[in-house]
Amino acid sequence: MKSVLYAFSAAALLTLASCSGDLEKRVTDLERRVAALEGNGGSTASKNTALESAIEAKPQAQNKTPNQKPEGPLPSMEFEEKTHDFGTITEGEVVTKVFKFKNTGEAPLIISNATSSCGCTVPSYPKDKPIAPGEEGEIEVKYNSRGKKNQDNKVVRITANTWPATNNITIKAFVEPKANASGSGPVKQ
Repeated sequence: MKSVLYAFSAAALLTLASCSGDLEKRVTDLERRVAALEGNGGSTASKNTALESAIEAKPQAQNKTPNQKPEGPLPSMEFEEKTHDFGTITEGEVVTKVFKFKNTGEAPLIISNATSSCGCTVPSYPKDKPIAPGEEGEIEVKYNSRGKKNQDNKVVRITANTWPATNNITIKAFVEPKANASGSGPVKQ
C-alpha cells in the first residue's frame, strides 16, 4: 500500500514540475511581449497605442478564412460544358474528352492542380502557363474503363486562383462488361 502511495506522490510531483515548466515558458513569453511593447519610445500614449494595435490585430487575423473572397481583380473559368456523357462503352475501353474553357475574369488564370476522384480518370491541364483574360484553354480527361461495370461517374476537381478556388467537371459512362471469350463459365465434362 505504501509503494502505491509513493508512486502516486511521485507521479503528482512530476506532473506539477512539468506544468510549472510550461507556465514559466508562458510567463517568459508574456514578459518578452510586454518589453517589446514598452520599447516604443517609452511614452504612455505609444504604449497604449501599441497595445491597442496588438489587440485589434488578433481578431482580424482570426477572421481571415479560406472561404473569404480575395480583393482585387480575379480570373474566372467558364466552361463550354461541365458534364460529358460518353454514353455506352465497352469495359476496358479508354475514352478522352477535351473540356474547353475561357478566362472570363479580369486577371490571368493559373491552374495549380487538377485531380480526379479515381485513378482511372487522368486530367491534363496547362501547367505553369497563365491564361490571360479573354483567352481560352483546355483540360483533357482520359477515362480507362478497365474493371468498371454499369453506370460510372467521375469528378475532376480543378484548383486555380479563381473564386471559389475549385471548379468541378464530370464525366459519365455506362460500361458494358466484356463478353467472356471462353463461354459463360466452367464446362462440365
